Amino acid sequence: MARGKVQMKRIENPVHRQVTFCKRRTGLLKKAKELSILCDAEIGILIYSAHGKLYELATNGTMQGLMDKYVKTTAGAGSSETTVDGKAKEKQEIDMLKNEIDFLEKGLRYMFGVGSGTMTLDEMNTLEKNLEVWIYHVRSAKMDIMFQEIQLLKNKEGILKAANKHLQDKMDEHFWGTSNFLPVNSSNQYYPLTVDSEIYQV
Repeated sequence: MARGKVQMKRIENPVHRQVTFCKRRTGLLKKAKELSILCDAEIGILIYSAHGKLYELATNGTMQGLMDKYVKTTAGAGSSETTVDGKAKEKQEIDMLKNEIDFLEKGLRYMFGVGSGTMTLDEMNTLEKNLEVWIYHVRSAKMDIMFQEIQLLKNKEGILKAANKHLQDKMDEHFWGTSNFLPVNSSNQYYPLTVDSEIYQV
């Protein structure tokens, strides 16, 4: 009987889907090995299952070696375009940082009354927002440090309490274990050491 054509869509039955995955994965890896042997080709395959399990194949050497070779090979492709774009982005970032540094220096000079520079209303609004952000970060860092110190003191308190209880238990154990208390005769009655018996009477 001729084998029916498999429809290219997701298999809904999880059991059938797992069985198909195992069979086709094995076939794919087998074909890759055969191609590598027959054609002396370097082949690397990475497969992640639906559950996130990794299956890999490197016909010659290791997968890391193939990845390094791939990176070196593709590094030259489009290098001129990427270099121009990269330099433009770097220049833009440098200019942005320079403007930000100049603005911060100008704001500091204005706050401390150094120099004769003035600030526009927009610059002062921006500086005010930056100061609010800085104060928030400083307060947050301060609260984190205070919380850590409180937790450290609580831990030390717990350790000291446990050590104190341990020492107290040891003292109580030593005191009650070594003390010998004799019965006290509250009445002054005399108890003779000999017992009268009619057997010894003549």
